Amino acid sequence: MSTTALNDLFRFPIVQAPMAGGASCPELVGAVCEAGALGFLAGGYKTAGGLYQEIKRVRGLTSRPFGVNLFLPPGGPHADPAAVEVYRHQLAGEATWYDTSLGEADEGRDDGYDAKLAILLEDPVRVVSFTFGCPAPETLAAFARAGTFTLVTVTSAEDAVAAQQAGADAVCVQGAEAGGHQSTYRDDPADDGTPGTGLLALVTEVRESVALPIVATGGIMRGAQIAAALAAGADAAQLGTAFLPCPESGAHPLHKRALTDPLFTRTAFTRAFSGRPARGLVNRFMREHGPYAPAAYPEVHHLTAPLRKAAATSGDAQGMALWAGQGHRLARELPAGQLVEVLTAELDTALSDLAHRSAS
Repeated sequence: MSTTALNDLFRFPIVQAPMAGGASCPELVGAVCEAGALGFLAGGYKTAGGLYQEIKRVRGLTSRPFGVNLFLPPGGPHADPAAVEVYRHQLAGEATWYDTSLGEADEGRDDGYDAKLAILLEDPVRVVSFTFGCPAPETLAAFARAGTFTLVTVTSAEDAVAAQQAGADAVCVQGAEAGGHQSTYRDDPADDGTPGTGLLALVTEVRESVALPIVATGGIMRGAQIAAALAAGADAAQLGTAFLPCPESGAHPLHKRALTDPLFTRTAFTRAFSGRPARGLVNRFMREHGPYAPAAYPEVHHLTAPLRKAAATSGDAQGMALWAGQGHRLARELPAGQLVEVLTAELDTALSDLAHRSAS
């Protein structure tokens, strides 16, 4: 598809990121879409039936296009059971502290992927995006026949080329500044500790490597940053952390407050909560368990799920997964529709300033 097809999905080049775990609820998606941006439901960590019910709720809130994001099942061999068992023993004190039990690491690996595909092909939405890899060419072709625009998240120019060759309609280019999980195709522990590529450099690399439309994501919190991403070659910008504090967001109140709480001074990548690298606010759990967490997704995610839930219930942000991008301190507690309006006004001002400087 052409860039025009992407632009037909929204009035303003702003995309609300799909944030798995509850933040991207139907109320947030509906409000974002009604304001003229593109909202996304997160399909991750939901049953196929639960996702279908949320799609129905969004359709009751807006007639505008919206998207659904899916996690691809992990490729390659299963995680080392011995490493997972060692981590289970390391977390025993957490279970005692929160008076809960640890989850079952082998609860499931595919996140109901095939069932969710079936639902989205039988009753299509306008956009489907993918995280943790690129779907098979036949899957992308099936969505094309259904009239669904497909977006594949990438963290390198190499992966963008693979997405183009597979038949994706666009790529979501994720810089290292982004909060939550990095959508790397290959989860290699040898890469842990490397800084990753920043968004503007990565967008430029991808722009010179593929002819697909680009949605840029990673640390974007202001309209001027959207303008910078567009200037680097993107066609739209995706924001996640910026939408977390909105009243429509389903994020836990402790998570919302932590974004601007001076107690949380920085973000970092960690495997502590899920077994995959993800950027979040550095808290006690991350400091104590991050150095020892194995590369074991989704086994670690299942293992720690009861701990994270118990921490939230007890009001302890130090035990929660506080996913956030590097720009978290710029978070604004605004209704989603108003945030889209403010971002659009900032974008217009930034573009006008650039035009004025170019003309002078």
